[in-house]
Amino acid sequence: MATHGVIVVDKPAGWTSHDVVAKIRKIYRQRRVGHAGTLDPDATGVLLVGLGRATRLLRFLQDTGKGYRATIVFGVSTTTLDASGEVVDRRPMPIDQADIEAVVPAFLGEIEQLPPMVSAVKVGGRRLHELARRGEEVERAPRRVHVDRIDVEAFEPGPYPAATVLVECSSGTYVRSLAADIGGRLGGVAHLGELRRLHIGSFTLDEARTLADIEADPDKTVLPPVAAMRDLEQVSIDAEQARAVAHGVTFPAAVFAGANAGPGPFAVVGPDGELLAVYERRRAAVKPAVVLAPVEAT
Repeated sequence: MATHGVIVVDKPAGWTSHDVVAKIRKIYRQRRVGHAGTLDPDATGVLLVGLGRATRLLRFLQDTGKGYRATIVFGVSTTTLDASGEVVDRRPMPIDQADIEAVVPAFLGEIEQLPPMVSAVKVGGRRLHELARRGEEVERAPRRVHVDRIDVEAFEPGPYPAATVLVECSSGTYVRSLAADIGGRLGGVAHLGELRRLHIGSFTLDEARTLADIEADPDKTVLPPVAAMRDLEQVSIDAEQARAVAHGVTFPAAVFAGANAGPGPFAVVGPDGELLAVYERRRAAVKPAVVLAPVEAT
């Protein structure tokens, strides 16, 4: 019997996000598995994995804010902007923590970032990391992202100093690009030494489980779909409305109690407390984006 829900995984270093998905498929013996918010192989931390029908909810998790603890190594640049690449420049940087803190405000708020060549962004129908593996580099359009916070937590002095920073940012932010750009603003170069994702939305490391823990007790680690959508505004409906939701009916916005409080999307919950659908506002109406409730069950 298929399992439907979301798992908060503590991704280990050396695993791609696809490796984690493949492992979860084996553990739960089902093929319908996906993830939200790709982490690079060297990065660790929170990775959300969806099972069964909950894979259709992953896009709502993907778009939430994220938090990271990152180590920036100054004076050394690499081909990938992180520690996995080849060193292309090395120059001592006589900086201190105060120097870093002085330039950080320039990277707060809405900023533009150039997607790195090792990213999954598509240009001309080809993913950049595929082109990069062949030694190709193409022009990329900058993207707007939002950085809410950069705090310098620790600093290691030396000719090639390193800083540990806490970053809170929007989805789509490249922390490796942020590290390289901070190095450039200080008149030198830098790369991302280590990266650990602390949270995606309200899903934090406190509830993340290692792959070993998940394999030891698979059922215990799955959050039901309604819990997976906990960061959305929740709308509770009665049995009659639930039957209409199962058929994908569009409602006037006023029909959903509380739907006027914000732009959505809305987690629509039935009388039994189960997630039936996710609705989005369309002008004066709310329309289904994802319907989980089977018609026969209503």
